[in-house]
Amino acid sequence: MLNHLSYEQLEQKLSYILDAPKDQGEVKLIVTRPVTDERVVHQTIRLSAANGVEGDKWATECWLTLDDGSPHPDVQVCIMNWRCIASIDSDSERWALAGDNLFIDMNLSIENLAPGDRLNLGESILEITAEAHNACLKFANRFGRDASRFVNDKRGRQNRLRGIYAKVIRDGTVSLGDKFTKL
Repeated sequence: MLNHLSYEQLEQKLSYILDAPKDQGEVKLIVTRPVTDERVVHQTIRLSAANGVEGDKWATECWLTLDDGSPHPDVQVCIMNWRCIASIDSDSERWALAGDNLFIDMNLSIENLAPGDRLNLGESILEITAEAHNACLKFANRFGRDASRFVNDKRGRQNRLRGIYAKVIRDGTVSLGDKFTKL
């Protein structure tokens, strides 16, 4: 049985999470979800406006669609603060279970990254969207109810502890360890 951290233990890690860089950082983990509940970790991945994160189920099983049934571009790429997932679960082998594509060392708060802001990431450019990224039942089951509460409470949402969504503006390749910059 997994030992999940309590809400109080997670609160003690908040300052570390929020101390993440604001203007530039590093890609720490790249993950695709080929099908529901399956994860593949990558060293390098291609991002494209047409397919999002190449090999990810966004293009074929997106939970949010346009009127014509095509996947919604505002949820192409799921991004989570690497310090947050590392604080929630010390076992790096489990981080991919969060369901995000990119885990980056950057402050993702609303104050730091507003919808429309852009990140130069490897060869690609991503634009932050307004779509809310909240913890779901699967997240709570995998990381604990207190972790879900921590990322979903008012302060968690303000600081986007669960993560953000972005869409691809310029196609390109992203690799583990790539530096990125807020434009």
